[in-house]
Amino acid sequence: MTDRYGIMGHPVAHSRSPFIHARFAAQTSQDLVYEAIHVEPGAFLAAVDDFRAGGGVGLNVTLPFKQEAFTLSQTVSERARRAEAVNTLSFGAEGVCGDNTDGVGLVRDLVSNLGIEIRSRRILLVGAGGAARGVLGPLLDEGPSDLVVANRTLSRARALSEAFRDQGPVDSAGFSGLDGRAFDLVINATSAEVSGELPPVPESALAEGAVVYDMMYGAGPTGFVRWGQAAGARVSADGLGMLVEQAAESFFIWRGVRPETAPVLEALRRSL
Repeated sequence: MTDRYGIMGHPVAHSRSPFIHARFAAQTSQDLVYEAIHVEPGAFLAAVDDFRAGGGVGLNVTLPFKQEAFTLSQTVSERARRAEAVNTLSFGAEGVCGDNTDGVGLVRDLVSNLGIEIRSRRILLVGAGGAARGVLGPLLDEGPSDLVVANRTLSRARALSEAFRDQGPVDSAGFSGLDGRAFDLVINATSAEVSGELPPVPESALAEGAVVYDMMYGAGPTGFVRWGQAAGARVSADGLGMLVEQAAESFFIWRGVRPETAPVLEALRRSL
């Protein structure tokens, strides 16, 4: 029997998840279908009920429903609890189980795909919204020497850093507070580029040999990737690999099989 999976969001037509999971399924000989499901705000819970009634066994969840998915979940993983958001739902005899694969997806892209060391490195995480919260815990699990959350609104950065202070060496700063500080890895977790802006990170924040990473991606280099290249970063990469790696973690949660991500990432990059 073919198992049914999907991704719910608003909007969702642009999602590359069906492309990714179709290739994971073919690679691992898994009998499943995966579809993009558009859901209007306010209709998420009803849409999930309909999906389950139709035989659905697992869902990815994207904006703006990750917090609703967290509330819906009867059990959640520790990383989802820390993120206060769920992007992976599983339906079974134990009920609705929620997980968050964003952070592990970021870490695997950095470490496994890009060969970037995180342990004992100085990290600047730009942004204090849901995207930053979703990756902060897994980054701290890697043992950086220092991690600073920077945001235009210092109070938001401070609140986020305080929520994770028990997990590792995390601090907060406004952008003006970055003067005189240098980092080995600078990660953009903001969506500022959607409105044609870039977060005001000073070039001086890049240590010698620093890596710049933008959690957003596109057909060409993002604005933050271009900024990193112009500022002399050793590596300046977008978040397409993170997208594939977090999908692979969801696939493993659902199917118990871990797909090879490199050929799927290559095919996805060619398709953009």
